[in-house]
Amino acid sequence: MLYLWLIFIHAVSAMVAIGPFFVLIPMLSKLRTAEGAVLNSYLDSFHFTVRLSKHTGHVLVASGLLLMWLGGWPWSTPWIAGTFIVLFASLLFMARAFSPTIRKLRQPEHDRQFLVNKLSRALYMYMFVLFVMLWLMIMKPTLW
Repeated sequence: MLYLWLIFIHAVSAMVAIGPFFVLIPMLSKLRTAEGAVLNSYLDSFHFTVRLSKHTGHVLVASGLLLMWLGGWPWSTPWIAGTFIVLFASLLFMARAFSPTIRKLRQPEHDRQFLVNKLSRALYMYMFVLFVMLWLMIMKPTLW
């Protein structure tokens, strides 16, 4: 029964980690023209989503490790090793992709178009990485 609850926790935390990023897509175009309090509210939404994803990522990793341990999955399982490789790469990417750009957009003098384009690229790249991890966990491919 514990194993089934861990699967549920793992799945819900994956949904919470990925889902809010979809809300940010329409905000990208609004960021190009927003000013003052409206701009700050959009940037706060980006910041909140990144923090939420980071914290649900902790739940994902913890529940995933418990599922591996209880399920007897070895580290050498291709889809597990692949997921962790992509996970560590995404952590490095996420640390540099969002927060510095959001901070620069909050400064009075900034190149708005360049920074929003950079944020847009980061958003789509990170969503792609999240979907690669999701694909690895659901499809469980034999990579080697």
